[in-house]
Amino acid sequence: MAENKTLKITLVKSPIAAVPKHKKTVEALGLHKLHQTVELPDNDAVRGMIWHVRHLVKVEE
Repeated sequence: MAENKTLKITLVKSPIAAVPKHKKTVEALGLHKLHQTVELPDNDAVRGMIWHVRHLVKVEE
């Protein structure tokens, strides 16, 4: 069986002064508070969202 991989994404910088599109991307990732961590599947859609807000988040595999 194929192992389902997940990514741990942590919000490390506040999106308050960020571009509105980046604020919505952070919210769509499920992050609302600083240092909050979520686990999401490792797929192209999530990787693309992370790439756009890479300056606001920390990612662990």
